[in-house]
Amino acid sequence: MEEELLHLDGITICHDEHIVLRKASLTLRNGEFVYVIGKVGSGKSSLLKALYCEIPLQEGHGVVMGYDLGKIKLKDIPFLRRKLGIVFQDFQLLTDRSVHSNLEFVLKATGWKGHKEITMRIDDVLEQVGMHNKGYKMPHELSGGEQQRIVIARSLLNDPKLILADEPTGNLDPETGMQIVQLLHDICKHGRAVIMSTHNYPMVDNFPARVVKCENTCLHDLGYRTNMRT
Repeated sequence: MEEELLHLDGITICHDEHIVLRKASLTLRNGEFVYVIGKVGSGKSSLLKALYCEIPLQEGHGVVMGYDLGKIKLKDIPFLRRKLGIVFQDFQLLTDRSVHSNLEFVLKATGWKGHKEITMRIDDVLEQVGMHNKGYKMPHELSGGEQQRIVIARSLLNDPKLILADEPTGNLDPETGMQIVQLLHDICKHGRAVIMSTHNYPMVDNFPARVVKCENTCLHDLGYRTNMRT
C-alpha cells in the first residue's frame, strides 16, 4: 500500500472570518493526482493554504507529511514546507535576478551549501520541466508558460513527495495550460502526489484523475472522473 501523505478528518477552515469548509475530510497517498474543483470563493485555495499552514484549522484533525496541523509549532512550519512543493498561480518569482539565481536563492535558504551540488540540482530540475537552457534568462524574458515551468522546477528543488498547485493554469492561455497540466501529471507518474486546484472542467476532462469538490462549505470526494459533464 502506498504511503499516506495527508489525512484530514473533520476540519473546518475560515477565510476572512467566514467558514469556507466545514467538517471536511480527505486522505491522499503517494502517487495520487487529485483535482480540487469548485467555484471562485468555494474554499479551494483556502484548503491548500491550510495544508502548508498559511491559515489555521478551526477544528478537526489534520496531518500532512507527518506534521499535525493543529499542534505544529511556528518554528517547525518551514520544515513542513520543505517537504512540500508549492506552485502559485501568480508565479512569485524574484524579478531582479535570473532563473538560476531564483532557484539558487531557494536552495540556500533551505540549507544547501556546496556550489557544485546546488548547480547540479538546479540543472536537474530545469531538465525535468523542459527548461534546461533557460537558466540565464530573467523572468520578464519568459512567457507565462515558461515562468510557470520555472515555478514547478522551484517546487521540485527539495525533492518533495507532495506538490500543491493552486490554480497553476489560471493566468495561461488554454493550450499552454494544457501543457502545464500534462507536466504535472508526468511529475506524478514519477512517484509524487499532486493536489491541483482548478475551476477549469475541460482541463479535468482532458487529463482525468481523482476529483474532490468544494461546494456549500462541504468537500465532496467524487472519485476518479473521466468526464465532468456526467
